[in-house]
Order: sequence, then structure tokens, then C-alpha cells
Amino acid sequence: MVRLKHRLTEAPRPPERGVKAATFRLLLDTAMELIRQQGRVPSIAEVAVRSKVSRATTYRYFPSRSALVTAVVGASLGRVPSIAEVAVRSKVSRATTYRYFPSRSALVTAVVGASLGPVRAFSSSEPDGRARVHELFAQTFPRFSESEPQMRAAAQLALEQWALERAGLLDEEPYRRGHRVRILEHALAPFAPTLPPAVHERLHRALSVVYGIEPYMVLKDIWDVPDREVERIALWMADALIEAAERDAAAAAASRRRAKRAGAMHETARAKPRQPAASRAASRTSR
Repeated sequence: MVRLKHRLTEAPRPPERGVKAATFRLLLDTAMELIRQQGRVPSIAEVAVRSKVSRATTYRYFPSRSALVTAVVGASLGRVPSIAEVAVRSKVSRATTYRYFPSRSALVTAVVGASLGPVRAFSSSEPDGRARVHELFAQTFPRFSESEPQMRAAAQLALEQWALERAGLLDEEPYRRGHRVRILEHALAPFAPTLPPAVHERLHRALSVVYGIEPYMVLKDIWDVPDREVERIALWMADALIEAAERDAAAAAASRRRAKRAGAMHETARAKPRQPAASRAASRTSR
């Protein structure tokens, strides 16, 4: 299990039902709309004003912009709603909704065939490492495209807070990213038996640069390429990294074999009986 140096920012737990659940959703939807309109993470006060909810109440649900953007990104990438939220949005009674879906697990099971599912819940039984990485990219990159405004806003907030923290001016909880580490760890698991630990770790870190919103930011902003081409280039880069890791692993294995053969030859030479000194002198005299 890979361990990060920092603790990831977690989204606030949404209320299950009632007015609190509706208020939470209102604030979250408002924040998402502001991000789409303004291209940045709004302040908690801005969300409160636009939602017509008191600042005190808004801060109770979202104590910082980090908590807010984490909830927004989580919702964008497929957060599973509560049964109460489904009932309210569908204008169906809670009793009826719970009769059809007694739990969120039942709800997820029902919709998984019609949806890609939450990105962070990616799971695969594919035994081939390259094929599993391809499966991950195919399933999740379209979701990145759909959620691009929210994910760009999250990246923007992380950069803004990094600069403020470096200057000693950060006065709010920092937003910590890194969920891709666990997602990629699962995708790369089939490579563990064939790649040396150091090579496996380097591949893991390298793919974390390719997997996420960053390829969209670079390739669309600088090269003006369409989303589908971003996906193709990102997968091409992933394949190149996998091939480099496999070459490194093969080179390391060949080096170990050469070292083993050299060691065996050295041991053989040491084990060969040496001719006694008197015998060697007699041999020289006879010549």
C-alpha cells in the first residue's frame, strides 16, 4: 500500500435526509454553477449569497474552500446520492423510493449498467497490466471531460494555495489532491510480480502525471486539440511509460544474470585445486 506524505482532503459527509440534505445539495449545486460561470473556486461567502443561505449555515456545511471543492469534484465524478436526495429530485415520496432502493448499495447496483460509475471506485479483475491500464483510461477519461470545469477549478485552487502557503499567507485549510494514487495502484497491480519495486514505483509516479485533468489543460490550452485526441495521446504516453518500465526491468534482470554467471565463474576458479609449490619447482627444473 502506497502512503502519501500528506492526508488527502475529504469531502464533508452530506446529511442523509430532510432540510439539511436539501440545503447541502443547494449549496453544492450553487458552487458548481459558480465554478462553471467564473472558472474559479468561489469563496464560501459567495456561495452563501448566491444560494440565499446564511453564511453561518454555509460555513457549517463547508468550513473551507478545500472542503467545498472536494465535495464539488466528488459530485462531478460520480458521488452516489442519498436515497432522500433521489426522492426529492424525482418528486417521489421517500417511502416509495426506499421501497425500490432500500440502501445506496442497492441503488448503485441498479444504475451501474447505465453509468460508468464513480471514477474513484474503479475496480478490475483484468490479469494483464497493460490491458487493465487501458481499461482504466477508457472508463474514466470521458468522465474527466464531462467534469473538466470542476477539475480545473480544483487544480487552480491547489496552485493558488501553494503560492499563498509558500509566502506564508495561507489562512485556510489547504486542498490536498492525490486520489489517483490509489486508483493507479490498483491498475498497476498485475505488474508487481514482473517489475522490480523501484521500477514499479517509478511507473506509478510517472503515470500519475498522465492520468487526470492535466493532459486536458496542456493539450487543449496549448495545442487546441479535441477531447478525443487528448484521450488518445494520454493513452499513447501511458503505453510508452509501460514499455520503458518493461525495458528497465529486462535490463535489470539481464544485469543480475551476468553478475550471477560472473560470481559462479569466480567460485569455480577458487574451488579448482592449486599445484603444490614443490611440484611447480620440479616442473620448472625439468623444463
